[in-house]
Amino acid sequence: MENSREKYEVVIGLEVHAQMLTKTKAYSNDVNEFGAHPNTNVSVVSLGHPGTLPVMNKKTIENAIKLGLACHSTIASNQYFARKNYFYPDLPKGYQITQDKTPICTGGYLVVKDDQGNYKNVGITRIHMEEDAGKSIHDVDVFDTLVDLNRAGVPLLEIVSEPDIRSSQEAYNYVTEVRKLVRYLDICDGNMEEGSLRCDANISVRLVGAQEFGTKVEVKNMNSIRNVQRAIEFEITRQIEVLEQGGVVSQETRGFDALKGSTISMRSKEAANDYRYFPEPDLQPLFVDEPQIEAVRSEMPALPRELYLKYTETFGLSEYDATNLVDNKFIALYFEEILTQTKHIKTAANFLMGEVKGYLNQQAIEITEFPIQPTIIAELVNLIEAGKISYSIASNKVFPALFENSNKSVLEVATLLNVIQDSDEDSISNYIQQVITSNPTEVQRYIAGEKQLVGFLMGQLMKVSQGKADPKQANPMLRKMLDELS
Repeated sequence: MENSREKYEVVIGLEVHAQMLTKTKAYSNDVNEFGAHPNTNVSVVSLGHPGTLPVMNKKTIENAIKLGLACHSTIASNQYFARKNYFYPDLPKGYQITQDKTPICTGGYLVVKDDQGNYKNVGITRIHMEEDAGKSIHDVDVFDTLVDLNRAGVPLLEIVSEPDIRSSQEAYNYVTEVRKLVRYLDICDGNMEEGSLRCDANISVRLVGAQEFGTKVEVKNMNSIRNVQRAIEFEITRQIEVLEQGGVVSQETRGFDALKGSTISMRSKEAANDYRYFPEPDLQPLFVDEPQIEAVRSEMPALPRELYLKYTETFGLSEYDATNLVDNKFIALYFEEILTQTKHIKTAANFLMGEVKGYLNQQAIEITEFPIQPTIIAELVNLIEAGKISYSIASNKVFPALFENSNKSVLEVATLLNVIQDSDEDSISNYIQQVITSNPTEVQRYIAGEKQLVGFLMGQLMKVSQGKADPKQANPMLRKMLDELS
C-alpha cells in the first residue's frame, strides 16, 4: 500500500462553516445561544410562518468583512441574497437564505504549514454569509428522529478553500488556522464539539503528474480537527485501494464514524445539485463601500500571523516560542500587555509559557481567569534581569507568594521573603572565601586543571548565600579568586 500511495497525488478542498457570535440570529430577533432548552429560541420568522419577513443583522456583515480582510480577500461592493431550495425536516421554510452568485468575499489565501513544515498559501475561493438549519437528533429516541429548531436561522460564514491541500496533515493545519483566526476576530468560538465550527472535506486522488482531478468524494460529520485528519486519511487510503483494484471511485457524500475511524456512504451525489437558486425577494441588495471596509479594518486586532512574524523576525524568538504564544488569543494578548512594561522579551516569554502556563494547567483554568495582572509578571521579569532575584527564586518562591500578596509589589514580596540578591562585592567575596575554606579537595582539583568544578563550587556558593548572591557577578569573581590561588 505504501508503494501504491506514492503513485498518487491527493487533492483536498475544505468547506468550513463558522457560526457567528452574534446576540441574535441572522434575519430575526431570536436569541443566538448554544445549550438552551430545545425549541425555545424560535419565533414565527425562524419557523417560517407565512407572511413573515427577514431583517438583516448588520453584525454579520461586519464579521464577514473582518474575515475577508484577514484572508486577503476582495470584498464585493454589490451583493444580493438568494434562496437555496431544498426540503429537510429541520429547515422549516423549505429554503435557506444564502449568497450564491455574489459572495461577500472572493479570492485570498491562508498561510499554513505543509508536511515538511514549510509555509504555503492555501487559496480561498469564497466566503459567504448564510443561515444555519436546525438540528436533527437521532440518538435520544430509539424510534423517532427529534428536531431542535434553536439553530435554525443562526448566522454562518462559509469559508470555501481552493483544492490546494495535499495531505491530511495540511488539512489539519488549515482548519487549525481557520479556528485560530475566527477566535482572534471574535467571529466564532471555534468549538467543533458543539457544532459552532463545522468542516466538510472534498477529497480525490489522481496519479502523480495527471492534469485532471479524480472523482471527488465529500465527507461530513467530523466533530474535531483531529477527526477531520482521521477521516481524510481513511478516505485517501480507501480511494487508492479502489483504484488499485481496478474499480471506480463513486461521487458521493460519506459520513465519518469516529469510533470505527472509517467513512460510510450516505448518499450518491450528482455532478451538480439543483437547488433552484433565485434572488431572495424579501431582502434588499447589499452595498458595501470603502469607508465601511476601512472602519472595520481600523478596529481589527493584531492577527496570529502578524504576531508570529513580529515575535520571530523583530523580537528574535524561536518558531517554537512564537507558535505557542500565538496559539491562544488570550495568551497572546496577555503577552502583549507584559511587553508594554518590559523590554526583556525572551525572559518574559519563558516565564509566561513556563511558570504561568504551568499554573493554568495545574488549576485547569484559562488565562482570562488568572488572578495576576500582566504588569506584575513584567515587574518580576524586570527584577530577574536587573539581578535583584534569580530566575529560580522568582519561579519557586516569589511567584507562588504573589497569590497571597496581591496588594504588594513584586519587590515588596521579594523583600518580605528575604530573597533579594546580594550584589555587594565584599559580601560575595566573603561567601567565596567560605566556599574555598569548606571545599579544599575540590579547590585543589580545580587548581590542578579540572575547571569544570567551577559549577559545583558555584552551587556551594549559592547554598552558603541562601540563593541571594547574584550569580552574574559571583561567577567571574569566583573564577578570579580560584585562579589567583594557582
